[in-house]
Amino acid sequence: MATVIQVSASKGGVPKLPLLLARVTVNGLEGDKQRDRRFHGGPERALCLYSMELIEALRGEGHPIQPGVVGENVTIEGLDWRLVEPGVRLRIGGVLAEVSSYTVPCKTIRNAFSDMDFTRISQKLHPGWSRVYVRILEEGGVKPGDVVTVVP
Repeated sequence: MATVIQVSASKGGVPKLPLLLARVTVNGLEGDKQRDRRFHGGPERALCLYSMELIEALRGEGHPIQPGVVGENVTIEGLDWRLVEPGVRLRIGGVLAEVSSYTVPCKTIRNAFSDMDFTRISQKLHPGWSRVYVRILEEGGVKPGDVVTVVP
């Protein structure tokens, strides 16, 4: 069973820090801000999701990555990340979301990597290692421990 490990927000940029509970609207996680709205946030990029298993694998490579430091709002454990691609719908607690795109990593997350190579999680260079953006189809609440399911 897949679950939410951490819900994260910031006043702008990274790292995003843990929250106990958050409300998610079509415009994103309430209270979360982005530094550059040209590339982050908005209805097509309402939330950024990432896999706890990938974070652990990156730690195994020697990177100091932790949940929230690469800008994801929701860190999920137990979901086959190979299935998380554009068009897939996910029920995340009280939220229904649809993956809208893979994220493009930028230099602001470089400190999460021991060699500062933030492209380590680029879908183009390392397929299957990317974070994803989602659009929100049903608004609601999300918190650590919430169940995450793929919706047909």
